[in-house]
Amino acid sequence: MTAKLLDGRALGRTIRDRVTREVASLADRIPPIKLVSVDVGENPASALYIRNQRRSAEGVGIAFQHVHLDAASPEDEIARFLLELNEDESVTGIVLQRPLPPGLNTRRLQSKIHPDKDVEGLNPANMGFIVIGEPKLVPCTALASIRLLLSTGRSPRGMDAVVIGHSEIVGKPIAFLLLNLEATVTVCHVATQDLAEHTRDKDAVFVAVGKPGLVTGDMLKPGAIVVDIGINQVPRLDDAGRPLFDESGSPRQKVVGDVDFESASQVAGHLTPVPGGVGPVTVATLLSNAVTAARLQHREELGEVTFEQIV
Repeated sequence: MTAKLLDGRALGRTIRDRVTREVASLADRIPPIKLVSVDVGENPASALYIRNQRRSAEGVGIAFQHVHLDAASPEDEIARFLLELNEDESVTGIVLQRPLPPGLNTRRLQSKIHPDKDVEGLNPANMGFIVIGEPKLVPCTALASIRLLLSTGRSPRGMDAVVIGHSEIVGKPIAFLLLNLEATVTVCHVATQDLAEHTRDKDAVFVAVGKPGLVTGDMLKPGAIVVDIGINQVPRLDDAGRPLFDESGSPRQKVVGDVDFESASQVAGHLTPVPGGVGPVTVATLLSNAVTAARLQHREELGEVTFEQIV
């Protein structure tokens, strides 16, 4: 069996096209949708992410503002600024770039963002809404993973699924979203004994631990849906298994997931590539979350947000 690849780039384009239409359709009913990205200190990776966020947002008709705060900004000052953005009716969604400088409490600051403006879905209140089966703004990577599952056309209802990794922003919300969709869910983590025992009979496998090659083909049920959320850099090797180096003498790297792609692709029915799988859908999901945030903030004009609209 050769797995069908779940093309995250294509699904991401589909989501962005839908967001573009939704933004246009809402334009005469509510104020313009606007994202504000807040970063603290100097971080090259964050700077690149912010540029990509701006390009993606403006590409679908969403306004984008970047606010840079000094690394020495006191935590209480940052918290006050986030609360001011909560009160600003022109702001639809707030993104707090991570990692924050050492000494700042990321969870405390994230919780200052109003749940209805929390487009990353990381406020504890939004986590709680997922648990009780009424998700509103969902962590982007978790929702992207569920959207990839749904893109196969197979219903999660009654499906046996396993989530490997139980982080607060990926593994746990995926597990609860699957429960909301009436799948039967097993969650594995660092203390799980005999991981393969929990994966070989599962219809869907989600992996998010940051360990390349953790899941191999012999650990999978034939025809399983495999969503690989891991992102790892590993050395590029030549045909003899020796590391390759660039012209400067630095080791050449490549990006891989947590699944051994070669062996898994011979067993799985559907499989996400890395890169090109979950990542592009995550970026598009931030944009769709901005539309959801707008709907939450304008319930009187637009009505309540439903689970079906979210997924």
